Amino acid sequence: MLEKMIFGRFIPGNSIIHKLDPRSKLTFVFLFIIAVFLANNAITYSLILAFTLSVIFSSRIRLYFILNGLKPILFLVAFTLIMHIFFTKEGPLLFEWKFIKIYEEGIRQGIFISIRFLILVLMTSVLTLTTSPISITDGMEDLLGPFKRFKLPVHELALMMSISLRFIPTLMDETDKILKAQLARGSDISTGSIKQRIRSVIPLLVPLFVSAFKRAEDLAVAMEVRGYRGGEGRTRYRQLKWQWRDTAALFVLAILVSVLIWLRA
Repeated sequence: MLEKMIFGRFIPGNSIIHKLDPRSKLTFVFLFIIAVFLANNAITYSLILAFTLSVIFSSRIRLYFILNGLKPILFLVAFTLIMHIFFTKEGPLLFEWKFIKIYEEGIRQGIFISIRFLILVLMTSVLTLTTSPISITDGMEDLLGPFKRFKLPVHELALMMSISLRFIPTLMDETDKILKAQLARGSDISTGSIKQRIRSVIPLLVPLFVSAFKRAEDLAVAMEVRGYRGGEGRTRYRQLKWQWRDTAALFVLAILVSVLIWLRA
């Protein structure tokens, strides 16, 4: 499962989503997250889900590949659905057995919130899968540029975000190697009581944290040797160019928001 995780991974491609400017994609995702909360009925949720699937199709990344890499998130989605079904006590009573009571509003809220959660995860996954960490850093730094006048360390914040995204797959691979090494030594974290499983995870976490701190130290030394001193006086090798398709993407999002507002009633 660790090998299939897609958090922080970038898949090179030639789709229209890949070609978009990182600034437009970041702006698009930020506004899309706000637009998702405009949905309040079956029609609006169906529309925004169909829109999300169309974006995934345009990125030429298989939906199965994304869902397969989001299995832990899908578990949280299912858990959210179950919690709302059993603990929301509003609307007409649909089912009752002993202490279990299921209400219509619980099913409705559970389905809607689960779909909302899934849509947000899918759209943010498309962003990271179609945009390299370096491009995300450049786009974020450019968008946050006006905050420099307020002494906000924009370059450092963007760099930390880029490093975090870059090292997620690395840490996953490291975890997989340590896990296989522990299994070869007779360790088993999949059987036994909860207390035994927690104890068996400790030999996995200790070398993982040691490796993570060592990588962070090596990265800091490498940046210092290369004369890194922050964003002051730095020039860019990659120049961002806003094109017509970036404007078109935001225009399509504006149409979606207008339709959602119209259909809210």
